[in-house]
Amino acid sequence: MKIYNTMTRQKEELQTITPNEVKIYACGPTVYNFIHIGNARPICVFDTFRRYLEYRGYKVTFVQNFTDIDDKIIKRANEEDSDYLTVSEKYIAEYKKDAKGLNVREASVHPRATENVQQIIDMVKTLEEKGYAYSTEYGDVYFRTNKFKEYGKLSHQPLEDLEAGARIQIGETKEDPMDFALWKGAKPGEPSWDSPWGKGRPGWHIECSTMAKRYLGETIDIHCGGQDLVFPHHENEIAQSECCNGVPFAHYWMHNGYINVDNKKMSKSLNNFFTVRDVAEKYGYEPIRYLMLSSHYRSPINYSVDIIEQCQSALERLYNCRDDLEFLSKNSPSGEKDGEEKIKDLLLTHKADFITAMDDDFNTADGITALFELARDINSNINAKTNPSKELCEFALNLYNEIAGVLGLLYVEKDSVEDDVQALIEQRNIARKNKDWAMADKIRDELKARGITIKDTPNGTVIV
Repeated sequence: MKIYNTMTRQKEELQTITPNEVKIYACGPTVYNFIHIGNARPICVFDTFRRYLEYRGYKVTFVQNFTDIDDKIIKRANEEDSDYLTVSEKYIAEYKKDAKGLNVREASVHPRATENVQQIIDMVKTLEEKGYAYSTEYGDVYFRTNKFKEYGKLSHQPLEDLEAGARIQIGETKEDPMDFALWKGAKPGEPSWDSPWGKGRPGWHIECSTMAKRYLGETIDIHCGGQDLVFPHHENEIAQSECCNGVPFAHYWMHNGYINVDNKKMSKSLNNFFTVRDVAEKYGYEPIRYLMLSSHYRSPINYSVDIIEQCQSALERLYNCRDDLEFLSKNSPSGEKDGEEKIKDLLLTHKADFITAMDDDFNTADGITALFELARDINSNINAKTNPSKELCEFALNLYNEIAGVLGLLYVEKDSVEDDVQALIEQRNIARKNKDWAMADKIRDELKARGITIKDTPNGTVIV
């Protein structure tokens, strides 16, 4: 299995620290609002990556944090005449609703910054003792960027170029414009914790370094997140982690591409800012997940009404294939027939194609193509045939669900058919057998009036 490493700018064979185990840290949301569709991409992409690693036999420890103390959270609390804890708890709960809707599994650990304040303080103290950090008269603690000679190695930007754009903001007393905050001295009315430098709160970057170390160790296998985090967030994580611990922070860095809306950068000023909740209320959650996996994770992706409706249609085709197959697996006779082993072999070629695609830098776009090609051959070789064997149908259904499950797709269960509806279908089947077409049409119309569409196939009537 090969993945693209942002650090080396090339695909590399995955070699984990412990054989058959993978330790992954994924940067999670800052919980001050509903997540937007841009947030949904790393959430869906790296959930699928985790699923695939487990599918390939790895034991995965997946850590995704919640930043539950931050300037944005404090601002939202002031706007709502509330406090940071109420705001963060509210939006963690809302995140979990959206994540469940997107079929994103819970992380092995969901640590929160406020649960790790002592560990953060300990890390900052170590950096200060080693000369990589310094405190100011205002209780702030900064990291000495120039002291870490490899700064810029992830973003591939020379330190001189980075320095050119650096500024010291009002109220900051840095030694150098490039230095960044590890600990922020308390301001009036802000939440704070006791520390050796006085009351204050953690800086943003130090949270992730501390939580990755606590839950995964000093060196982890894979660190992932959105492309927007490469600099400065992940660059700063590397600097403070490697200076504190004296070992490499992560062996592989994975970053997903940006998402645009109608081919423009998403922003509130352009009025093209959509939350996951907004889109899901109109189109459902699953088309959002499908969209996030329909392109290679490193490529930019575009959201529009036309595209999300295309995702709905694509999912409908996949569901129709499975619905027909489920019907057949319940109603077909046992006993394999001549030629069915060849059909099984044909279907297995798509599983091989799926694995090949996913092993090549986690190409979910080609993985979805393999699923559609599997659906095509199931439709032509099983669903459209008369009386395929129960064994063949069950083999195909298990294979189909296996691949869809790795992608986290086809997870929405249709409402169970009421007994009286099923009775009407059976009554119609009898009418058709007796060539009572008027009665058959009458029952079809009655079902249609109740919002139930049926389809007659060579193997019986199915609900679509």
